[in-house]
Amino acid sequence: MLAISIYFRRIFMANSTYLDKKGLTVKDLVTIGIFTAIYFIVSLLGGLPFAPNPVLTFYMPLGQALLSGPVMMLLWAKVPKFGVATILGVIVGLIYFVLGMHWAMDLGFAVMALLADLIAGTRKYRSKKINILAYAVMCLGPTGTYIVFFLDPAGWASTMLSKGTPVDYIDTMKAAAPMWLLFVILIGSFVVGVFSGWAGSKLLKKQFEKAGITA
Repeated sequence: MLAISIYFRRIFMANSTYLDKKGLTVKDLVTIGIFTAIYFIVSLLGGLPFAPNPVLTFYMPLGQALLSGPVMMLLWAKVPKFGVATILGVIVGLIYFVLGMHWAMDLGFAVMALLADLIAGTRKYRSKKINILAYAVMCLGPTGTYIVFFLDPAGWASTMLSKGTPVDYIDTMKAAAPMWLLFVILIGSFVVGVFSGWAGSKLLKKQFEKAGITA
């Protein structure tokens, strides 16, 4: 019996190693595609109350972070593999670029999503706390446009004017944006991301347990 037990344990360990090394499958890519669409819609809904207003637009990343946590946490539970967040971030960034957002927001989505992949991957996407941290980092992606706005206001304005943003909108933004607001945006997006990820983990507790994700 001991020999049989050892034999099956070796088979299990071998299969586990194989699954860990296995890349993204077609099924995984389909799942990522579906969740990317959901993530984009949810983040869009979260940002819509802020984006049209030149005074409130600075809080758009916080709105995006608030609603998207459960989506990202569930996606990692279903596809715990490297590249999931990166693919999602690149696609969402490209969609926002097509919609007229500043290139720094689009680049931010891709870079922060890659960093989130690296962070969550340190525990093979099986740690709830690390996944929440990774998602919070990912939420900093949309802040890229505001970083450029504060560091290079003339360049930012030139880019957005070429995309059709009204001059009055940009002037109102400049008048309503003290430098300290950048830190509010960055810290606020991260904190809201932590809360959203935590809330998502609570809502999806059964799915997490099924996926083998621990605290």
